Amino acid sequence: MNLYILRHASAGVSRKNPAIDIKRPIDKEGKQQCLLMAGYLNALRVQFDLIASSPIKRALQTASLVGTELAYDAKIQTTEALSPTASVASFQHFVGRLDSYDNVLVVGHNPNLQQFLGAMIAPAGRANLRMRKCALARVDMSSRPGQLLWLIDPRALRQYYASVAKSSRRKTSRK
Repeated sequence: MNLYILRHASAGVSRKNPAIDIKRPIDKEGKQQCLLMAGYLNALRVQFDLIASSPIKRALQTASLVGTELAYDAKIQTTEALSPTASVASFQHFVGRLDSYDNVLVVGHNPNLQQFLGAMIAPAGRANLRMRKCALARVDMSSRPGQLLWLIDPRALRQYYASVAKSSRRKTSRK
């Protein structure tokens, strides 16, 4: 199984009141990040068998936008195993039930998403990885521990697309 771990997109400034913070939606930059990441996945021709998300609004919106761009037509599964208060054990239990799928996208939050990724790729769970907003990691779960194949964030994709968009021909004139 290929496990794709996606941190939710930008949602502005977090609120001090947890009841209000749960309802915080992604912002304009977050929508752009989702479209950029979905474009990248489309270029790789990735199709998901399952998309699972934290039940919190910003994660669900991220999963929905990316799923829509990738023509994912099934229902997005919500699970508390991806919520900000979830434990590594609950996440591992959730992933353990996904062996029948080939490509799975999970959308969650920091800081526990980084811990989940570390637990998937390091036997002691001590991998120290940074996941910015809308960062995406691909983990090959065909063996335990999983193997991190790549980790990319929207900043790197923007720089890559900007460099490709420029003319690759060298200037010959010195005017």
